[in-house]
Amino acid sequence: MEKKTAVVTGATGAIGKAIARQLAALDFHVVVVCRNEMKGRNAVQDIVKTTGNPDVEYALIDLSRKAPIEEFANGWKKPLHVLVNNAGATPRRREETPEGIEMQFATNVLGYFRMIRSFEEHLRNSAPARVVNVASYWAGGLDMDDLEFRIRRYNNDAAYRQSKQADRMLTVAFSNRLKDHGITVNACHPGDVNSVLSNNLGFGGHETPDQGAANPVWVATSHELEGVTGKYFEHLRESGCHFGQDMQAVDRLFEICEGY
Repeated sequence: MEKKTAVVTGATGAIGKAIARQLAALDFHVVVVCRNEMKGRNAVQDIVKTTGNPDVEYALIDLSRKAPIEEFANGWKKPLHVLVNNAGATPRRREETPEGIEMQFATNVLGYFRMIRSFEEHLRNSAPARVVNVASYWAGGLDMDDLEFRIRRYNNDAAYRQSKQADRMLTVAFSNRLKDHGITVNACHPGDVNSVLSNNLGFGGHETPDQGAANPVWVATSHELEGVTGKYFEHLRESGCHFGQDMQAVDRLFEICEGY
């Protein structure tokens, strides 16, 4: 049988690389999405060596920008069975992309949104397919009138928390739109891993990268979750998420993201 294909964004970071490695160990054809070519090459070599799976490659994409994502999707020639949105940024000072969009919102929220939007046709053609949005229990404080901290004073922790709330809300929005096409969309909290992202927020981490990757990989591959969509998971089980219950807010956020 033909191997299933998975795309993992942010796959040279601690958790992302572990997610990619675990999917490769399950015999997926894995595409490691990253911004740094040397890190991409090293990640692929390490995953191939560790898993014995030669079907691992990397793609250089700046997920904070719309055009590279669309170009990546337009040139895609393979099936796509699993999309893991994991890439994240937590700059300590407010930064903007070349398009003038605040970096955390551009990467952590619009990056997820645009990857799903741009690969929607490929996911439909490969159905049943799954989208996994790596979010966090560290979520809240979303201000849809100031998503880019143009009014509020920028705080990277507050920006991160609101981006993860947005990811959980957009999971519900996409779930409702894609469920009739054989695509499930779920969100999850990874483990608490010491990483550049967590360090920028002032945290460490008490779990290994493989422990941190276990929940996203489970959501991406578990037979128990076939057909399950629009949910949020922690520690290999569903957890209630009140962020997705206000459908008016969910739809408003979706429309805002669509307008970027």
